[in-house]
Amino acid sequence: MSERSVDNPVDQVADPAVSDPARPEPVAPAVRRRSRRGRNAAIALAVLLAAGGAVAVTALRTAGDGDGGGPAGELPPSTATVTRQTLKDSRSEDGELGYGTTATAVSRIPGTLTAVPSTGAEITRGQALFKVDDRPVTLMYGSMPAYRALKAGTEGKDVEQLEKNLSALGYDGFTVDREYTAATAAVVEQWQGDVGLPETGVVDLGRVVFADAAVRVDGASAAKGEQTGPDQQVFTYTGTVKVVSVDLDPADQRLAEKGGTVAVRLPDGSVAEGVIEKVSTVIEEGDGPEEQAQTKIRLVVGLTDEKTADAFELGAVGVDFTAGERADVLTVPVAALLTLAEGGFGVEVVEGSTSVYVPVKTGLFADGKVEITGDGIAEGVKVGMPK
Repeated sequence: MSERSVDNPVDQVADPAVSDPARPEPVAPAVRRRSRRGRNAAIALAVLLAAGGAVAVTALRTAGDGDGGGPAGELPPSTATVTRQTLKDSRSEDGELGYGTTATAVSRIPGTLTAVPSTGAEITRGQALFKVDDRPVTLMYGSMPAYRALKAGTEGKDVEQLEKNLSALGYDGFTVDREYTAATAAVVEQWQGDVGLPETGVVDLGRVVFADAAVRVDGASAAKGEQTGPDQQVFTYTGTVKVVSVDLDPADQRLAEKGGTVAVRLPDGSVAEGVIEKVSTVIEEGDGPEEQAQTKIRLVVGLTDEKTADAFELGAVGVDFTAGERADVLTVPVAALLTLAEGGFGVEVVEGSTSVYVPVKTGLFADGKVEITGDGIAEGVKVGMPK
C-alpha cells in the first residue's frame, strides 16, 4: 500500500513562389469566347464554400451574357498570373497559458475548517483537500461526483469508482465491481483508520471528493478557523498540467477539431507544438445590462512537450491554426473569379489582345487566394482582374 503514507499538502499550509510563366496551350474553343468589344462589369456578392470547409464572402464580377455589348478592344484593367503553390487555410488567435478550467471545492460537512491548502499546492489521490474538525476530506479520482453515502449493500457506478481508487492506493482483499460488499466495508475501515477517520466501514457523503486527476489550488474561498457547512466554498482548483485556453467565434468552428495540431507561440518567442484536447461551447455574459451574451467555442490545447512551458507560470500566447492545406495546386487571387451566366465560376484567360471565359472548379480558399482547376488552366496563364 505504497500511496498511503504520502504527506498531505493540507497539513503543511500557512493560512490562506512563382516560376517564369510559360506560354499556355490555346484554350479549347468549346468555352464561350469574349468579344474584343468587351463586357459589362456588374458586381455580385457570392458566398464561396471551399472544399476544406472555409467560407469566404467576396464581391465577384459577372461575365457578360453574350458577345459584344462593350467598346471595341476592351480588356480587363489588370491581370494576375496563375501560380503553383501550397495553400494553407490558417489563422492566428490569442490564447492564455495556464492550468485550464477552474472548479470549486465545497464542503458538505458542517464544522470548523482546521486545515486549508495554500494557493499553488498540488493534491493527489488519497490526500486531504481540507479538514473539517480535524478530519480530512479526501481527493479521489473519477468523473462521477459523490451524491450519496456508500455502505454495505449499495450498488452502482459510484461504488466501482470508489473501489478503483482504494485498489490504486494499494488496498486489496475485495473485488472491484459495482457492489459494496462486506469485503469492501472491511477495506474502507482500514482506509479510514489510516487517514484518521472513525472506522465505520461507511463512506459518508462529503467525506470524499472526486476529480478527474490531481488538482492544483487556484485560490482560497475560506480560511482556517472559519465555520463551514453544506455547499460552502472552500477553494478553487485547476488541473496540474499547463494547457492553453483559446476562445473562438462560432464562424471559426472549422478550426476546432479535437486532436488537431496547432503551433503555440510562447511569451519568449519560442514555438511549441500543441494538440486540441477539448472542444466545448460556452456562453459569455455581457459586461453590462445592455450587452448581449456571446457564444464562444472554447478550446483546451495540451502541449506535446510540457517542459517547453516550464519557464512560464501564466502568460499570453499566440495560437496558429491550420484548418486545411493543399500542396502543389494552381491558385489565383479570389478577385480573379467571376460568375458565369450558365452558373458556376470562371476566370477570364487573357491571350494577347483577346480573352476567353474559362469555367473552373474551386478548391481551398486561403489568404486571398483560391485553388482552381479547369481546361487550359496552367501555371503562368494570365487571368483578368478588376481595378
